[in-house]
Amino acid sequence: MIPRYSLPEMSAIWSEERKLAVWQEVEALVVEAWSELGVAPPEVATAVRSAPPVDPAAWRAREEITNHDLAAFVDLLAENTGPGGEWVHYGLTSSDVLDSAQGVLLNEAAGLLLEETGHLFAVVKAKAFEHRDTVMLGRTHGIWAEPTTLGLKLATWAFELARDHERLTRARKAVAVGKVSGAVGTYAHTPPQLEKYVCEHLGLGIEPASSQVTHRDRHAEFLQTIALTGASIERFATEIRHLQRSEVREVQEAFRSGQKGSSAMPHKRNPILSERMTGMARLLRGYAQTGLENVALWHERDISHSSAERVIIPDACYVLHYMLVRFAGLAEGLEVDGDRMLANLEATRGLVFSQAVLLALVEEGLSRDKAYRIVQRNALAAWEGSEHLLDLLKVDPEVTLSPQQLAACFSVERFLANAAIVFERLEALKLD
Repeated sequence: MIPRYSLPEMSAIWSEERKLAVWQEVEALVVEAWSELGVAPPEVATAVRSAPPVDPAAWRAREEITNHDLAAFVDLLAENTGPGGEWVHYGLTSSDVLDSAQGVLLNEAAGLLLEETGHLFAVVKAKAFEHRDTVMLGRTHGIWAEPTTLGLKLATWAFELARDHERLTRARKAVAVGKVSGAVGTYAHTPPQLEKYVCEHLGLGIEPASSQVTHRDRHAEFLQTIALTGASIERFATEIRHLQRSEVREVQEAFRSGQKGSSAMPHKRNPILSERMTGMARLLRGYAQTGLENVALWHERDISHSSAERVIIPDACYVLHYMLVRFAGLAEGLEVDGDRMLANLEATRGLVFSQAVLLALVEEGLSRDKAYRIVQRNALAAWEGSEHLLDLLKVDPEVTLSPQQLAACFSVERFLANAAIVFERLEALKLD
């Protein structure tokens, strides 16, 4: 991932140094397991674990010769071990190390993503309660609908993030597995006890029936979960983009001192971070699609998935981590214009209260279709003219409601009377 979208915590997990260190840990655990089984001399396990780390530059140079990254690593680790180095990689195939190590890194990356998802959930939940009574227009199809509150809108975000967190928890468990079962998964040269020892010490589950690899439906599930979490953030960001439009201007991203919105137009204040979230969510969907393509491998394995995974798995983690961190900052600093929200509500000239009038007329005994036609006729007149819907209804001879009944239909409180249940549910919502 390019440095622009790489944050230090995720970069540390997917660094070359960290990868090589985990490879060495796997190799050391395998020798320890052989020692526990009475096969390898005890001192060899200590020698492998205490061997100097493989130098990344030397590893890359050796790979130029071997044309095989893991084989190059094994050569260098054996050399660094000195006496007993011949036990490095004893009985293993490359995927025993690569897939088990990747399980470790994915477990760590997923843990970081869960932490940041939890933080964003907490930010959004707090904002929802802060704005539970901030009245605004609800819109469907981009058109005025009925009154709502910003808090209710944000509550839908919080519940969605809780589902994202739950999905990430499941996907983490699915992908945090290892295998030490040999070339085609038969345990011909590595007894199951060895695999159990290694995976337990790595904090991984065991692939119960591996081929030469851990199966890629696990990775596809993880990537799809990442993409779905990114899609959630995209939904939230799209809402901010619409609400920041000049004609709406109900919320705005924070704008730092010295910031420039445009190189040409000094007046510009653009929702750049929300737009960035939208673009990055597209990347995640592409990674998820490639993950699905990686599921179908030939026989016990091929490496058609390998080159793609080197890019999509780390990058998907980088991108979502960046999105979670940056959007949490955006949400915390979001500028809300409650007065503008009320002004936009008033600018509808009462149109958004039309359903309340419809229902009141039905309660008076009119058929639904007749009541609908009466309200619709007056609503269209209000839309195309300058009069308030309430004033038009008061003089419509077909409207049988009293002035008091009509006025009650145009009360925001009527529309939000039962909304408290959402906040009761949100208050009770906790992440596992």
